[in-house]
Amino acid sequence: MSRLSEIFAKNKKCFIPFVTAGHPDLAMSREIILNLAAAGSHMVEIGIPFSDPIADGPIIQKSSFEALKHGYSFSDYIDLVRQLRAKTDLGLIFMTYINPVLKYGLKQLDREGSEAGLDGVLISDLTPEEYSRMEPLQALDTIFLAAPTSSDERLQRIGEASRGFVYLIARTGVTGTQSDVEHLVPETVARLRRYTRLPIAVGFGITSSKDVRKVWQYADGAVVGSAIVRFIEEHQSTADLARKVGEYVRKDLISKA
Repeated sequence: MSRLSEIFAKNKKCFIPFVTAGHPDLAMSREIILNLAAAGSHMVEIGIPFSDPIADGPIIQKSSFEALKHGYSFSDYIDLVRQLRAKTDLGLIFMTYINPVLKYGLKQLDREGSEAGLDGVLISDLTPEEYSRMEPLQALDTIFLAAPTSSDERLQRIGEASRGFVYLIARTGVTGTQSDVEHLVPETVARLRRYTRLPIAVGFGITSSKDVRKVWQYADGAVVGSAIVRFIEEHQSTADLARKVGEYVRKDLISKA
């Protein structure tokens, strides 16, 4: 059983924040993620900055562009995981796109990522069909996106291809736009559960403790991204940014859910 599977088994309702690696810089990303762990998060999605983040809305896009200015390499993000793993058992997932992964090398990511302590990877623009033509990852869990618009046949393929958990987007479109959780999530979760026994996490448009609470009624994990990235952007000039982010997540998102 992988670390992600163990985390879901022990915590029926998981909180999963997203942060962009290198925003505002990698040293601060490390401290923010450690504070997210201390605040009660169960795993963290670490967004890998990319020049064409088509699945992301304007808030995360801006953070990605800002992080790219530092000139960090993929190896730097692997080293971030290594530093984090020395201090926490938090689940660690890369959320990225296929271009950076292919440039770095899928096998290299699998080997070096797992050695550093990475648990899984979600490649936003990789479909199960394309993945089936690649040599599959051996050490890292591979997480795929499902959507309310996915057919039953597609949900089955996604369930079969995924390891660790399945990521259900709460709405069509990009991240950062408010979702009506009760409109599409319950039905899609029920459909998806016909084809997989994996945990289901819901993201895209989950921006408040109210959203988190609603997601937990139907699914196993709630992913909050843009709200946290916006908070980091708005408070990045403060000296105790990492502590403030952890406090915000604990008080405003987890405790009230």
